[in-house]
Amino acid sequence: MTIPLPKIEPASTKPKRDLLTGNWPSFVDLLAENDCTLSRRRLRTLQVNLGKLCNQTCRHCHVEAGPRRPEQMTSATAERLVSLMDATGADILETVDITGGAPELNPVFKYLVRESRTRQYHVIDRCNLTVLVEDGQEDTASFLAEHRVEIIASLPCYSRENVELQRGKGVFEKSIQALRVLNELGYGNGKLTLNLVYNPVGPFLPPAQDELEAEYRENLLEDFGVRFNRLFTIANMPIKRFLYDLKNEDQVNEYMMLLVNSFNTTAVDDLMCRDLLSVSWDGRIFDCDFNQMVEIPAARNPTTIWSIESFECFNSGSIAVDDHCYGCTAGAGSSCSGELV
Repeated sequence: MTIPLPKIEPASTKPKRDLLTGNWPSFVDLLAENDCTLSRRRLRTLQVNLGKLCNQTCRHCHVEAGPRRPEQMTSATAERLVSLMDATGADILETVDITGGAPELNPVFKYLVRESRTRQYHVIDRCNLTVLVEDGQEDTASFLAEHRVEIIASLPCYSRENVELQRGKGVFEKSIQALRVLNELGYGNGKLTLNLVYNPVGPFLPPAQDELEAEYRENLLEDFGVRFNRLFTIANMPIKRFLYDLKNEDQVNEYMMLLVNSFNTTAVDDLMCRDLLSVSWDGRIFDCDFNQMVEIPAARNPTTIWSIESFECFNSGSIAVDDHCYGCTAGAGSSCSGELV
């Protein structure tokens, strides 16, 4: 079965059934059947994707990032973001969450960190760890520590075999090296926040977050002397590279039915799209990072940073959804900060 790629269309809350086709109910219909409403609350987090350039090419990557991707945020776009932060104000925004690709590879990364911290925003760097030991990045870890940036670092397992199955040969050793550098700078030791991220290597839901965190903590400390603050478990979204894997293994319907049958109404209340806005490398606005990657614009117009005067207009309103949203409401729920329930 060939699943057509989504097309860029005007903002709409109508689900795009061409993204995934199957016998499961649409996400919109299941929300209605369970009397669940999904709309925006006060905006708290601005998540900024600096582009698709990355030093890794991971099998599960929903961004389809890699070393040859040219998409990169320009300084003009970064400066526009900062001006909109000023227009919006810290009484609304609280957190600037910077992601990629490997966001540290973009020259505007440090500019955005400095400007955000100057304005007293909490800043998160979504880091793949290995970028910190790449040539030319020797001062990045100390820069993050200096500006007290929270690091949320991808580490899909505490074992070499599973990490390299998903992320490539040599990645595990570099990841441990980077974690030790961060520990030496005070990350994970009570001074600076270092959180890790686990996502499954296959078509199943992550285990209980607290139980897996205990395993991570014990194994990383005992085997490598590594400490961290929290572990976040995130379900794999049925989009992009993970979707391609599902298609190749003829598991699309099986995985989607797992997500549908694991739908948890309680998770809907705390979905990250309620108080988060996602901005792409080229300044387009989306309701979440996953919608960004499948080109579903924000439900509320206008949908670029060049067409608004502040982010305050996203303090309320509808949220665009599609069937991949089942990934966030399955089981204990899934968000960029782990379990929801």
